[in-house]
Amino acid sequence: MIGLIIATVIFNLIALKIKKRISLSLMHQIWVFTIAFQTVFDVFVDFKYHGYWYFSKNIDWQEALALFLVPPVNIVFLNYFPYKKTFMKKILYMTGWEIILLLYEVIALLPEPWGYFHYGWWTLWHSLVINPFLLLILLGYYKWIVKLEKRSTVSSAFKN
Repeated sequence: MIGLIIATVIFNLIALKIKKRISLSLMHQIWVFTIAFQTVFDVFVDFKYHGYWYFSKNIDWQEALALFLVPPVNIVFLNYFPYKKTFMKKILYMTGWEIILLLYEVIALLPEPWGYFHYGWWTLWHSLVINPFLLLILLGYYKWIVKLEKRSTVSSAFKN
């Protein structure tokens, strides 16, 4: 539990303190999307198929704290993503994040009180394969929201 609390505080402070390249509205939308997507993913992999779990195999209130861990990480990922750089720089950026995510997962697997994550049939190899797809889904959602905001007629109605 201690590891989750420390990580949640650190990741949220980083997300709040970095120089923002994305608007507060986009940050909010990413936050809500992340919580919804993470919850759906966890319902299947954690609760239905018992691939992994937080703290115990049961549904615990402390698991709710994990919902505040991933959104700030996603905001930092999107904030520094090299949108207008070469394809190779984008691949290197994604690879760097993959390494960071896998290292964090290894730390989260430590025994309590520092760790809080446990494997069923899930392994680090599953994360290695799935993480890039999850990051691409996040990136696609972000680009879609940016496109929607640019097309929005509501925002132009409030400018007068």
